[in-house]
Amino acid sequence: LQNDSWGKQYSHALFKAMSHMLCIGYGQQAPEGMTDVWLTMLSMIVGATCYAMFIGHATALIQSLDSSRRQYQEKYKQVEQYMSFHKLPGDTRQRIHEYYEHRYQGKMFDEENILGELSEPLKEEIINFNCRNLVANMPLFANADPNFVTAMLTKLRFEVFQPGDFIIREGTVGKKMYFIQHGVVSILTKGNKETKLSDGSYFGEICLLTRGRRTASVRADTYCRLYSLSVDNFNEVLEEYPMMRRAFETVAMDRLDRIGEEQPPRPVQPPPRLLLGSR
Repeated sequence: LQNDSWGKQYSHALFKAMSHMLCIGYGQQAPEGMTDVWLTMLSMIVGATCYAMFIGHATALIQSLDSSRRQYQEKYKQVEQYMSFHKLPGDTRQRIHEYYEHRYQGKMFDEENILGELSEPLKEEIINFNCRNLVANMPLFANADPNFVTAMLTKLRFEVFQPGDFIIREGTVGKKMYFIQHGVVSILTKGNKETKLSDGSYFGEICLLTRGRRTASVRADTYCRLYSLSVDNFNEVLEEYPMMRRAFETVAMDRLDRIGEEQPPRPVQPPPRLLLGSR
C-alpha cells in the first residue's frame, strides 16, 4: 500500500480499524480489492448492528419478565440515597428497610392508577377479592349488606405498622379508624390496662362517631397489616346505611364498658374528656 493512492490507503486503514473496534474477523485471507474491502466493512457494520439489537431486545425481555421487582429496586435505591444524604442512623435505616420489605414484599405497583383505569364493576371485584380475608374474619362484615361491604372496602387504605409503633396516641383528634387484616395490637388506657386485638378486629371508630379526642393509645405488638378509613369516608358510607351506624355504636359502647370507661350521654357537643377513639 506504500505506493498506492490515498483513497486505497485510507480504505485499508479504516478496514483494519473497524476490524479491531468491532472485534469481527474476516476469515483466513484479508480482502484485497477496494470492492471487497468496502463490502466487508458493510457486512461487519450490519453484523455488529444486528448483534447489538439482539442483546438489547434480550435484555429488555428479561427485565420485562419482572418489571414490578425492577421498579421496587429502583425505588429502594432512591430511598437508600435519601438515607445516605441525610446521614440517618443505622437503626433508623434498618427499620426503613424492614418497613419496605413488609409493605411492598419486593414488588411495587401503582395500584391507585391501575384501579382508576378500570370500570367500576371490575374495580369492586378486585377490591373484594383482595380484602376477602378481612371480610371473612370480621363478624361486622359477615352479616352485613353486601352493598355496604363493597362501599366500605372501596374507601379503605392499606397501611403497615412495625412492632412498637403507636398507631393511635391518647389525646389526639380522631381522624381514622382501622381494620386489622393481620397482626396483634394493644389498647393502652390510663389505668395501664391492656386489651389485645388481632385479625378481624377494628378500633378507632368511637372518635369518628363522637368527633372527639382519643382517650386511649393503640400500639402494634407485631408487624400489622391494617386498612384505615378516614372520618369523611366513614360518614359518607354510614349516611347511606344508617343501620350500620347503629351497629358501630353498639359495638363501641360495649367496648367502652369492657375497658372501664363510662358511656356518656350524647349531647350536641360532648365533653372531650369522655370521647374515646379506640377499642
